[in-house]
Amino acid sequence: MGHINMMDDVIIGNLPPEHIRSVVRSLLSTGPEVQAVFRDSVRQRLRDFPPGLPPPNELFPFPDMVSPACADYLAVIRCTFSAKLVIEAVPSMCHVIEAVPRAKASWVSGSPLDQMLERVDGDVVQAMQAIKEVSPSAAELETSLDAMFAALAKCQSYCEAAGLRYPFQRGTRQVQDTASLLLPSKQLAKAIGIGALDVKLPTSSEVETFRIGERELPRLFNGLWQMASPEWGSSSAEQQEQALATLVESGFTAFDMSDHYGDAELVCGDFRARLPEEVRNATYMATKWCVFRDIQTPVTTDWVLSQVKERCRRLSGRADMLQFHWYDYEKKEYLDILVELVSITKSHPELVTDIGLCNFDSQHTAEACEYLLAKTGSVGLVSNQVQFSVLDSRPLKEMVHVCAKYNIKLLTYGSFCGGFLADKWLNHPAPPDSYGGLTPSQRKYLDTLHTWGTWTEFQELLAVLESVAGKRSVGVANVAARWVLQQKAVGAVLVGTRLGVSAHGADNIATFGWELTEDEIAAINAGALGEKGEKTDAVFASMGDCGQEYRNMHK
Repeated sequence: MGHINMMDDVIIGNLPPEHIRSVVRSLLSTGPEVQAVFRDSVRQRLRDFPPGLPPPNELFPFPDMVSPACADYLAVIRCTFSAKLVIEAVPSMCHVIEAVPRAKASWVSGSPLDQMLERVDGDVVQAMQAIKEVSPSAAELETSLDAMFAALAKCQSYCEAAGLRYPFQRGTRQVQDTASLLLPSKQLAKAIGIGALDVKLPTSSEVETFRIGERELPRLFNGLWQMASPEWGSSSAEQQEQALATLVESGFTAFDMSDHYGDAELVCGDFRARLPEEVRNATYMATKWCVFRDIQTPVTTDWVLSQVKERCRRLSGRADMLQFHWYDYEKKEYLDILVELVSITKSHPELVTDIGLCNFDSQHTAEACEYLLAKTGSVGLVSNQVQFSVLDSRPLKEMVHVCAKYNIKLLTYGSFCGGFLADKWLNHPAPPDSYGGLTPSQRKYLDTLHTWGTWTEFQELLAVLESVAGKRSVGVANVAARWVLQQKAVGAVLVGTRLGVSAHGADNIATFGWELTEDEIAAINAGALGEKGEKTDAVFASMGDCGQEYRNMHK
């Protein structure tokens, strides 16, 4: 370890914790080199100071109580598996789960301890996702999964005998999936998903639709990226199931997820498998295959098909859409992968129907389309998922024109900017520089906002949106989404859905049934894009074309 300047050490010792966090986030955003140093330092610290195994009665000293010792212990466990020290985290995680029966812990529905155990359930999900990404040795994997299976089984038996709700249903399902993927011989019976669900489609719906491939779909997809981290909140399997049912019954039948959004594929796959046939056929499950590093294998039909099948297995049989993300355009294997994916929609239509892109820029969207045309005689791609909002209008520069040329629809995320495009932020002071109290989404989109302009300019834009919203008796968020929906090539907006944590289905319906006038669009454009498009140009110059911010992370 190098020498620390004395004055820097004074800063570290006296800076409030929330400011330390803000500084660390700023440093990490500078590039992968700093990120690597940070992760290595955290891993070494966690290895040097392992958390130990506190007595069960210290973790759960009284009925329905969340002890400070338990909260602190869980915080260290989260840091450990988030630092990809998953094998090291498993014994501590098993210890917490086994401490429930050993301490004879008890709780009632909705209590602080019940909510804390839901969070632990989400931690198990994330730890298993990390195991899939780390790929430990077979011996380490078998030992870890055996320990998790045993701990979960003991806790489940205790809960059944004590008449308590078993709090680790999601985690059990994720452990099962990890075993199915990496150690097929270590499978358990499915822990949830018993019995058909009584879910009905609405007899009528105000939700507008658009055509993509052979399907007519709602112009608002339920985005499940918030399941990628418990920092957005955790909920039980039952709460998630009820939230999914409510969305479908409201006409929001399309869901967007990914292979790395925690257990999103498993949750949706289990839900869909239990729906009545008519309702099941009306749902649309769009997932992703995201490649973040060198693939280390030749591109063959069998290999690509195996990747498709893996995602279909988690979705209980099929993916309606598979969206493809690629980390480095200089590595041209992605073009042949796309050819194979499009071919699989024809050779295996029972597995996947539509192929889309995710966070591709304009140049390489066009390149992919031309390559597919040359190799297969058709474009074969139906969509590209990109960030698009009144604060990030980069798609207007080039992307909308490329999509129009090749008949590709844009599926847009970030259209609410993490919730900043809402009535409550009008006449509201700017969040503190420390970003304290913000969700991961809000921190991300506040950075986008700062790239776009000042907080004062943002307030002026919110006032314009609020003026339009008042005439329509809708919210600012509805106007912001409507603006995106009326842009060229846009098929649908993706709205983040925290299943079982919060619900905004009724609010989202107000986005439909009306349109912005030309004058209203012009007024919004003046504030959002600049009188001559200078704000769009500035964001494009700073962030690059669509999706470039994600590729910068891997340079």
